[in-house]
Amino acid sequence: MEITKQSLREFRAYLESEERSAGTVEKYLRDVSALVRWLCGASAEKERIAQWRDALLEDHKPGTVNSMLASVNAYLRFMGAEEQRVKTLRVQRRMFRAPERELTRGEYERLVSTARAGGKVRLALMLETICATGIRVSELRYITVEAARVGRAEIRLKGKIRTILLPGKLCRKLKKYAEKQKTASGEIFLTRSGRPLGRKQIWAEMKALCAAAGVEASKVFPHNLRHLFACMYYRSCRDIVQLADILGHSSIETTRVYLISSGEEHKKRMERLRLIA
Repeated sequence: MEITKQSLREFRAYLESEERSAGTVEKYLRDVSALVRWLCGASAEKERIAQWRDALLEDHKPGTVNSMLASVNAYLRFMGAEEQRVKTLRVQRRMFRAPERELTRGEYERLVSTARAGGKVRLALMLETICATGIRVSELRYITVEAARVGRAEIRLKGKIRTILLPGKLCRKLKKYAEKQKTASGEIFLTRSGRPLGRKQIWAEMKALCAAAGVEASKVFPHNLRHLFACMYYRSCRDIVQLADILGHSSIETTRVYLISSGEEHKKRMERLRLIA
């Protein structure tokens, strides 16, 4: 089968009708477009897609390859070409996160203090808001003046509604910031022109903090703050079901991924066993 521009436009419309996030829609289309470029005009037959999957392993990790293949398989399913779908790579369940990806509480606190010391009050407050609530960066728009006043935010995403409680100290900070910015209602985190902050801008502002804060850039991205919240919350209450509800996960298996550590704690527990003479 041929992957046409028209079919990609229709696929985009379908994903948007399914209320997929803007980031997810762009990722799916980016992955399918990567296959199109690799095919160089050839037909998207099952054998060729399998070859593309294997070729991706030269430059990408198995998890990334499977993610890209999932996008292509979703497109094929949409097109009614189920027979062309290719199986994902079999990957053993990951037990530990790479140390260079794990953001510690101390590093998070350095990021916040560095932002505040540099006069980046909005950025410091955004970091605290994401990390103190576990929300996604795309859900920042639900942090409003009204939410800060009542101490909770209603998040509507992917056809689901969940209520996020906001810590009292965070509410006070949010209201103080909104008052200073003369924001009487609506979203709190806005650009100077009054527009909602985009994901790319937030990402760039966070990355710009790394050197001054002494934190590896590989650890600094919005979703890692969500991971840190999950780990800290679970250590406090040990209730994975409640944590899954707070994070908005449909499956506890997804929540388990958030709780994977670098292995340092596991290593320390093994050392305490003293099984080596």
